[in-house]
Amino acid sequence: MRKKISVLLAALLCASMIAACGSGSSAPATTAAAEENATEAAEAAETEAAEAAETEAAEPAAAADFKVGFICLHDENSTYDLNFINAAKQACEELGIEYQLQTNVPEGQECYDVACEMVDAGCKAIFADSFGHEDYMIQAAKEFPEVQFCHSTGTKAHTEGLDNYHNAFASIYEGRYLAGVAAGLKLNEMIANGDITEDQAKIGYVGAFTYAEVISGYTSFYLGVKSQCPTVTMEVTFTGSWYDETAEKEGATKLIQDGCVLISQHADSMGAPTACENAGVPDVSYNGSTIDACPNTFIVSSRIDWAPYYKEAITAFMNGENIDADWTGNLATGSVVLTDVNGNVAAEGTQEKIDEVKAALEAGTVHVFDTANFTVDGQTLESYMADVDTDANYEGDTEVISDGYFHESEYRSAPYFDLQIDGITLLDTAF
Repeated sequence: MRKKISVLLAALLCASMIAACGSGSSAPATTAAAEENATEAAEAAETEAAEAAETEAAEPAAAADFKVGFICLHDENSTYDLNFINAAKQACEELGIEYQLQTNVPEGQECYDVACEMVDAGCKAIFADSFGHEDYMIQAAKEFPEVQFCHSTGTKAHTEGLDNYHNAFASIYEGRYLAGVAAGLKLNEMIANGDITEDQAKIGYVGAFTYAEVISGYTSFYLGVKSQCPTVTMEVTFTGSWYDETAEKEGATKLIQDGCVLISQHADSMGAPTACENAGVPDVSYNGSTIDACPNTFIVSSRIDWAPYYKEAITAFMNGENIDADWTGNLATGSVVLTDVNGNVAAEGTQEKIDEVKAALEAGTVHVFDTANFTVDGQTLESYMADVDTDANYEGDTEVISDGYFHESEYRSAPYFDLQIDGITLLDTAF
C-alpha cells in the first residue's frame, strides 16, 4: 500500500513539474492548478492509506503471520515450567501458529532482554511464567506498545493501566482443596487400619516462599484435608527457592522425621516426592503426576492447565481484540485440573468423593475458604481487608469476606489470601 501511494505521489509531482515548464503567460496559472491537483491527490492518497491501514488492523491476522514468545524461569526439569511448556506447545499447535520458547530466564533484567529479542524476532504476543518476571515484562510493555505482554502470577496489571499488559492466574486453590480431600481420605484409611491414631494425623508441606500464593495454596490444601479428617494438623517448611531439589528433599525429610505422615508441596522439583517414596510416606504432588518415579506413595496432583488461557488470549490478539487486565481460570474453564488418582495408594472411594466435591465447588454450594471452617487466633473472621492493589498511589485495602467466605482471586487474578489460620504451624518464615 505504501509503495502504491509513493508511485502515485511521484507521478503527480512529475505532472506538476511538466506543467510548470510550459511556455506563455498561462504558465503560472497552470502551475498553481497542477500544484492544487497534486495536493488534493496527496490528501486523497493519505486518506486511502489510513482507511487501508484501519481495514488491515480490523482484519484477523493469519495464523502463519502471527508469532508468539514464551519466557520460562526454568526448563523441563521443573514441574512448574514443564506445565507451562506443555500448554504453550499445545495451544500453538492447535492454533497453527509459530512460537519461540526461551527457558532458564532469571527473574531479573535478563527477562527484559529476552522480551526485547522476541519483539525483534517478530513476536506479537509474549508470555512469561514466573512472579519475579513482572517488573521486566512491564518495562518491555511500555517500550513496545504494539506488542501484547501477558504475565502469569503477577499482581500489577489492574493498577498499571496498560492496554498491552495483562496478568493471568487460576483458582488453583480449588484444585489444591480437592487434592486435600484425597489426602484426608488417606489419613482416615490409615487411622482405620491402625497405622496412626487420630491425634497423629499430622501432615507436612514443603513451600517455596511465604508469598500469598504459597499461603493460599497450603491453606486450601489443609482445609481440604480437614473437611475429611477433622483432627488433622499441618507443619510447613520453606526452601527460599521455587526450584531446589536438594532443599526440597531435605525439607520433606525433616517433616517426616518430625512425625508428618503425609506430605504435599508448593515447590517445583522431584525432591519432596522422592523423599516420600524413599520413606514410604504418602505424597500429594503438584503440577503433574509423579507415579512413574513414586508408584508406591503418589496419590494425586493438582495443576493449572494454561492451554485454555493461551488459546483464548492468542485468538483475541489475532483478531485485533483486547483481553481483560486480569484473567482467572477455574474448574469450569478447564484451567484447574487433577491427575488420575493412583488407585494403588489412594483410599477406596477417593475418585468418587473428588467428583462429588468438585461438583459442589462448581455449583457454589461449597467454598474453599468458608469462614465457618477455620479460625485465626481462635476467632471466626467476619471481615478482612486484603492487600489487593499493589499500586503505590493506592490508599486502603479491599474487603474480601462476604456471604460467609473469603473471596479469593475475584478482585485480581493472583492470590491474596495471606492469613495464618489455626491448625497450621510454620517451622520457619525466613523466606
